[in-house]
Amino acid sequence: MAKIIAGMGTSHVPGVGAAMDNGKTDEAYWQPLFTGFAPLREWHKNNVPDVNIIVFNDHATSYSLDNYSTFTIGVGEEFTPADEGWGPRKVPQLKGHPELAWHLVESLMAEEFDMAVAASLEVDHGCTVPLSIAYDQPDEWPAAVIPLCVNVIQHPLPTALRCYKLGQAIGRAVASFPDDITVGIWGTGGLSHQLGGERAGVVNPEFDKRFLDNLTADPEANAHISHTEFIRDAGCEGIEMIMWNVMRGALNDKVNEIYRFYHIPVSATAYGAIILENNE
Repeated sequence: MAKIIAGMGTSHVPGVGAAMDNGKTDEAYWQPLFTGFAPLREWHKNNVPDVNIIVFNDHATSYSLDNYSTFTIGVGEEFTPADEGWGPRKVPQLKGHPELAWHLVESLMAEEFDMAVAASLEVDHGCTVPLSIAYDQPDEWPAAVIPLCVNVIQHPLPTALRCYKLGQAIGRAVASFPDDITVGIWGTGGLSHQLGGERAGVVNPEFDKRFLDNLTADPEANAHISHTEFIRDAGCEGIEMIMWNVMRGALNDKVNEIYRFYHIPVSATAYGAIILENNE
């Protein structure tokens, strides 16, 4: 029977990927951030699952604003890094896991989550940067990937609670998969940031740290944050944090917090990461 071993939350700031791709990680601006990645990468090196379910959002790369599904699961055998305007990142192709992906689709549909299905999906920095944060620059990613895309771009958006419930359903679906495999689940995006408008550049460490605390101690509190609260307190793009609720919902009620890292600024964004292991 399949088993979720842990979850990770991480920001997916595109500048992090660019710093790695262009050899800038030792520069003074980036060095403190990449120093903070070291314990996270060490944990991942020692805890590689068979499959990672990566919850991310497409930044109008594969989707356009007139065609954006609420929840999409990639069921293909392989996923290609997207060209976001300056050529695809020179990172490995993502190898999929169609068997588990289709099982997720069928199980989630049975629980009344209307999932869109994509056999081919070009994944942008929302998916590839977390892989680089976890695994650095390998010749190939060490685990298969199931991309799960959440709409946090085109209103109306799913609620924080709906995302948490989706995670709970994913947890049940993985537990019912008959193959003896290990699974990780990642929630990506955020933390607080806003890229445009009068409040461009806003970050809110108090809100971010409370959200991180709740992931361990009171995840349902995060599930009841409204869209208005996210946008008001964490900036317009801070709404991406609802995707961390999918990750947390898929884990057990009790978890062990293995690592936490918070750093500002990263390209005018608050960077956050957390690793949570299931507590049996």
